[in-house]
Amino acid sequence: MAKKSDKKLVVGLDIGTSKVVALVGELHTDGAIEVIGIGSHPS
Repeated sequence: MAKKSDKKLVVGLDIGTSKVVALVGELHTDGAIEVIGIGSHPS
């Protein structure tokens, strides 16, 4: 079952030679970005 969300999310992905990093942030109404998730794994 899918949930509806009004969150505005921003995602960054860095694919490097030694590791892959992903970052998820939530955009707030005042323009601030709150980091809500990060992950890293060797390539």
